[in-house]
Formats: sequence, structure tokens, C-alpha cells
Amino acid sequence: MSIAWSDSTPIYRQLKERVVAMVLDGELKEGDALPSVRQVAAEFQLNPITVSRAYQELADEALVEKRRGLGMYVVEGARRRLLASERERFLKEEWPQVLARIERLGLAPEELLATRPKNGASA
Repeated sequence: MSIAWSDSTPIYRQLKERVVAMVLDGELKEGDALPSVRQVAAEFQLNPITVSRAYQELADEALVEKRRGLGMYVVEGARRRLLASERERFLKEEWPQVLARIERLGLAPEELLATRPKNGASA
């Protein structure tokens, strides 16, 4: 897990979003253990409370569960729920801004599709 921290968002939220991205990208699968709080804190030189807060938010959203003595694990259905919520958030929050910019620049759908990477990866 590599992270470039931003000053504009609390670190615990950035860490949480990185774990969400790992689940969506398939790097963390349902049933997989999250790295331990101590391990993440040491690797990124973070306060363990910061890491715990990120993990607690994931647990509060029922995306991970704590298994006593074993750590935190990605729950069954987490990826499906994340995809649904991230799609909804994109369509409500991000897409209107993207669409406004496309219209402002006078771009046609054909132009946008023609510049799409062939392998489906982002440029």
C-alpha cells in the first residue's frame, strides 16, 4: 500500500479511502485481513490512533469486521456495496462537474470516446 498524503484531507480519511480503493480494485478481497494497525502505523510513521480511526470508520460502515485476537477483515458483500455507493456518489457529486466542463469545452461524445485508452486503463 503506497500513499502520498495530502494536507487538504485528514490522514485517517485518506487512509480509509485507500483501503476502499484497494477493495474496489480487488487488491483486498472479501475475507482478506487488513494490515495490522501497528504495521500500518510503523510503515507510514502514523499515530496508531489515526490508523484505528480509519479502520473504525470502515467497521462502522460494515465494510470490515473485527475478529477478536485476529484483526480486521473485509466482510462479504463489501465490494458490491462499495461499488453501488461510489457509483451513486460519482453520479451525484462528480459527474455534474465533469459534464459541465465537457460542455464548456465543446467536446463531443465521439471525441471523448476516441481518446479513451485502448486497454481500458486510465492515462
